[in-house]
Amino acid sequence: MAPTTKKAAPPKEPAPTPYHVEVPETLLKKRKKNDAAREDKLAKMLADRKARVAKRKIIFKRAETYVKEYSDKEKEQVALKRAARAAGDFYVAAQPKLIFVIRIRGINEIPPKPRKIMQILRLIQIHNGVFVKANKATEVMLRLIEPYVTYGEPNLKTVRELIYKRGYGKVNKSRIPLTDNSIIEKTLGKYDILSVEDLVHEIFTVGPNFKQANNFLWPFKLNNPTRGWRKRKFKHYVQAGDMGNREQAINTLVRKMN
Repeated sequence: MAPTTKKAAPPKEPAPTPYHVEVPETLLKKRKKNDAAREDKLAKMLADRKARVAKRKIIFKRAETYVKEYSDKEKEQVALKRAARAAGDFYVAAQPKLIFVIRIRGINEIPPKPRKIMQILRLIQIHNGVFVKANKATEVMLRLIEPYVTYGEPNLKTVRELIYKRGYGKVNKSRIPLTDNSIIEKTLGKYDILSVEDLVHEIFTVGPNFKQANNFLWPFKLNNPTRGWRKRKFKHYVQAGDMGNREQAINTLVRKMN
């Protein structure tokens, strides 16, 4: 009987490495999509950063312009006063364009008409404060609600401190703190008001967009004044009380309540 010969086993194929494994097409598409989204996100971040830097430069330049404008106006007032004194006359300043009104009385025993006027001026609660444009109509309204409010002419320091410390904006009918210029820009950007300094300038100078800027500001919620009100609170200010027009003295009161 002839001897049988065993056939040699076929050579084994080498195990595939990770570089030789075929990747499913769906996974390749997903990787490609993720890479494209990552590149788009990076490009958008760089574009946003450049836009923020450019916008910051504009805001700084505007702030410098405002400082120069305020300084020139103050120097002009001083020069006019000196010229009047040198000529033996008196210098009478122009009528104020801006008034700050504070409600000092609650809701008890207030007739319907003054109550409606305070509602129009957004003086809903006691110690609420709002900016008002000085004109004939507002003078009549303030005269009608004089027993329930005190008001006067705020200076630049008062306006700035109120907006920076107590400023809240009305965004989608919600009370939002002004912690970032982007909050102001989203609502008032179409009126070229981009930052807090733009808002301060528009309010203090009673600019062309004062109505929109003032409506954006939520009524200021102030504290009880330091050391309290005067003993005769509901007498007129000139009668040692607190109500009515106190002109420049409103700045001292606001600092006590801020």
